[in-house]
Amino acid sequence: MQYNGLAWATALLAVLVVLVAARILFNSHWFLGWLRGTCGLAFLALAGFIGLVAYDLHSYAPLPEDKPLVTLSFEADGPRYRVNLLEGGGERSVLLEGDLWQLDVRFLQWKGLAALIGLEPGYRLDNLSGRFLSIEQQAQAQQGQVELTQSPYGVDLWRWLRLGQHDLLMFDAQARRVSYLPIADQAVYSISLTPTGLLAQPMNQAAKQALQDWQ
Repeated sequence: MQYNGLAWATALLAVLVVLVAARILFNSHWFLGWLRGTCGLAFLALAGFIGLVAYDLHSYAPLPEDKPLVTLSFEADGPRYRVNLLEGGGERSVLLEGDLWQLDVRFLQWKGLAALIGLEPGYRLDNLSGRFLSIEQQAQAQQGQVELTQSPYGVDLWRWLRLGQHDLLMFDAQARRVSYLPIADQAVYSISLTPTGLLAQPMNQAAKQALQDWQ
């Protein structure tokens, strides 16, 4: 709910900017018309950008309490695996190739005033990667990485914060990863956040056996 609220609040800001732009563009008593028009179009562009930031924020979710972030189940589908991801109340399915899998997750931590007023940290699944143990198979893999969430038109707040080392005195963009673990037919893993990072736990015998054989 928090990130839905933040997305709506940001979207409302975009609407307000549109109204300012409309007032400038449709004012019948133009003074320095070219300047007004330029400013109006600039506000429209700013409104569009803020709207895309709002949409990007909407893709984050608060950290669940006493529950895994996501559960992954693998099912053989010819030479590939169908991976079902159960996250919150939703489920989706992707195809992945490889003998091992790896999951990258983004986190948005709040700092300063944002933390003081009680905003909760959020997360977003980033990439699911597969890797073959054989170099030849790895070179021929066509579905070795799946992008689990996309930012619209390249407007990616988290990446801008992290790569540009910006924080706006509010954000702390962090990345966490589950390093490569074995894939097996019918294997199920749950991913939870711990103080030391992400923890992957085998949830059935197929996953436990795969870990034993791999180690």
